Amino acid sequence: MFYKDERLALFIDGSNLYAAAKSLGFDIDYKLLRQEFMRRGKLLRAFYYTALLENDEYSPIRPLVDWLHYNGFSMVTKPAKEYTDSQGRRKVKGNMDIELTVDAMELAPRVDHIVIFSGDGDFRPLVESLQRQGVRVSIVSTIRSQPPMIADELRRQADNFIELEDLRDVIGRPPRDNDQVETRNRAETSA
Repeated sequence: MFYKDERLALFIDGSNLYAAAKSLGFDIDYKLLRQEFMRRGKLLRAFYYTALLENDEYSPIRPLVDWLHYNGFSMVTKPAKEYTDSQGRRKVKGNMDIELTVDAMELAPRVDHIVIFSGDGDFRPLVESLQRQGVRVSIVSTIRSQPPMIADELRRQADNFIELEDLRDVIGRPPRDNDQVETRNRAETSA
């Protein structure tokens, strides 16, 4: 479903992609991911969206954000909001759906194909709007995890669904040791 001469843009929902890859038992090698999609078409932009805890001295996701920024990704971040739920548990909220949607709509007239790395069903209206503008949309997520990480209505709306598990040999690497993975997991899943 990719053509060598088409202009591509990648939109990566960081916490969603991280959770999907973790559920399949591997980490994403973002250098390989970028190379893979440069091979598939003319990659104009690769956006990565994540919320950051600004008040923490060290954020486990900060090294990744810095690396992506220096290696060809357009980083879109915002401060995550911390709150305490009704049971007294510390929670973090940092949804990036609006930022991703606005950027995709703005870039749509300049691209032929948009690849969204997320299974969030909230993106179905975005996909539908992009398609009305003549942009082909591929979704990267997984149906092979328990439960599946992609909303059925998003998968059905997309022009092309790419199973993340099928990309494992191309863009994956084994997970890091457990305590690093758990620290990163807390940072990404709470964002």
